[in-house]
Amino acid sequence: MSNIFVGIDVSQDHCDLYVYPSAQQDTFRICDMEDVIARLRDLQPAMIVMEATGGLEIPVVAELVAADLPVTVVNPRQVRDFARALGILAKTDAIDARVLALFAEKVRPPSRPLPDARMRALRELVTRRQQLVEMRTMESNRRRMLRSERASTSIQLMLNTIENEIHQLDLEIKKHIIKSPIWQKKADLLKSVPGIGNTTAPLLVVALPELGKLNRRQIASLVGLAPMNRDSGTLRGHRTIIGGRRMVRTALYMPTICAIRFNPIIRRFYERLRTAGKPPKVAITACMRKLLIILNAIIRKNVPWVPDIA
Repeated sequence: MSNIFVGIDVSQDHCDLYVYPSAQQDTFRICDMEDVIARLRDLQPAMIVMEATGGLEIPVVAELVAADLPVTVVNPRQVRDFARALGILAKTDAIDARVLALFAEKVRPPSRPLPDARMRALRELVTRRQQLVEMRTMESNRRRMLRSERASTSIQLMLNTIENEIHQLDLEIKKHIIKSPIWQKKADLLKSVPGIGNTTAPLLVVALPELGKLNRRQIASLVGLAPMNRDSGTLRGHRTIIGGRRMVRTALYMPTICAIRFNPIIRRFYERLRTAGKPPKVAITACMRKLLIILNAIIRKNVPWVPDIA
């Protein structure tokens, strides 16, 4: 295997490239990708690493994948933590490219397949819907603090607009799901679980494609629902959750509240935790993890929900 690793930092109109261990560094425009691809083919790198940058990286990644080059997109927080561990506190495009190349060589992150155009479009719709839901919550919270009738009317008009746009996005997301038999099958399996409805199922299909492909510990850790130890010496700290996919955790919260009422497995689990003295928030978080594990098992086994599926 080649011992050459490349880091590429993507900006709005240009990219910075760093080659490890030769320390070659360059800046190129995204429109000049053909020359860069030819150069990378000559280098034959073991891995090319880029950060997820809100979609700016997608055109570059797509061209590298089409050229059959080994590219991997990683979480920016992991790279930033890695840089701090190395004592690299400064942040410029050139430094970021070097850190990415070092990250590739030391960590060897696993490659993930690039979503196709349909999946990217669906993800954008789901992400936009989530943004609008958050906006709706913020506007509702603002309205509670108001005394002015005119200000309240303004917020209500905004809330009406947001609600209508969420409804339209729900219809668009449903159309996308229906067009794919695989997505529709997954959504139908998820909706067979008490607590999972027409809104949550498509979001899980899009935001958690690993569902059914990982074991129960891996899927809980990926979403950020696995309790982390906080022990040192004789100190035994509280177990907490950290990191993971916030969008998925947010999407699972209300279905879990519903499942505590209507899903017998989740209800019994919640009652057992509360009887053992667990605080409500801790018990709800544990139920979210339990519900996620059930959903993971359903997709893995490709069968609808039954009480002993998990």
